Amino acid sequence: MSRAMIVEISATALPDMVAAVARRAGTPGQEAVVVSWPGRTLVVAPATPVPGAALAALPGVLRVVETGAPFPLAHRDFTAERTVVRVGGTAIGDGGLTVIAGPCAVESRDQLAVVASAVARAGAGVLRGGAFKPRTSPYSFQGLGEAGLLMMAEERARTGLPIVTEVLRPADVALVARYADILQVGTRSMQNFPLLAEVGRCGRPVLLKRGMAATVQEWLLAAEHILAAGNPEVILCERGIRTFETTSRFTLDLTAVPVVKRLTHLPVVVDPSHAAGQAYVVAPMALAAAAAGADGIMIDVHGAPETARCDAGQALTPGEFERLAADLERVVAAARMNLSIA
Repeated sequence: MSRAMIVEISATALPDMVAAVARRAGTPGQEAVVVSWPGRTLVVAPATPVPGAALAALPGVLRVVETGAPFPLAHRDFTAERTVVRVGGTAIGDGGLTVIAGPCAVESRDQLAVVASAVARAGAGVLRGGAFKPRTSPYSFQGLGEAGLLMMAEERARTGLPIVTEVLRPADVALVARYADILQVGTRSMQNFPLLAEVGRCGRPVLLKRGMAATVQEWLLAAEHILAAGNPEVILCERGIRTFETTSRFTLDLTAVPVVKRLTHLPVVVDPSHAAGQAYVVAPMALAAAAAGADGIMIDVHGAPETARCDAGQALTPGEFERLAADLERVVAAARMNLSIA
């Protein structure tokens, strides 16, 4: 059976050398794909009968990686080194725990300022907040749009926290990328392939949420779309999947953390807020995710949750978040002394 090949090309290789490798690696009806990452050129042949040694002998080839994974660029076969995404002074995936926190939706300048100050004071590494909000009901608050992005950028300047916010349409990627440090692809958009291709070309890190009914393989194949489009900085986010259970909004699949960290080199964060839908469940699930080895935790925080225009039931108050942040530090210190995820 043919297996996927990833051919890494020398930085000094001429364009015709890259083209020759692509021609040799491809087959009729299954052409090889040339992937351009910052400072790196890769040729991905998803199903080639050509032996790796034959590809390695071509001019300009640095190395050849063979894998049976359907998501070759995301798979650990491609690299033993874990991907670390750096934004501002924050590193996601370096072995520590990054806390991403803020309101589900940006509602006003004052609302955002209160939350941003609180989460920065408690030690968050990234500020989250939705300017464009995909909602189940067309009558629900849809976000402030570019005005919300501007408010997020103002809070970054004030607090020093990098910001992450969701993008919904390919046409909005350039706009959101002008403001955000990390672009979020939400659960409803996980298989919006034109959007994945566009964020793959945007030059910003991407936080990819798992689809609410997606398998792990479907989630990683969605990440592969972003990687293949030219963006090596993908952060995976487990946010709960839909099951038969009704006591929580979604079932938070914490088994996905060690599974995905074994399968891929990409950082994995967990969003317990959107899985729980109820504030009292958020802290226990966040602590469990930290103990399971997550690279980050994403938490909804609101200054007055009872007045929140989006997902009010799941938001923590600043005080509750401060206590959770302190508890997370203790769990990480205790759990990760002996935690090893290959």
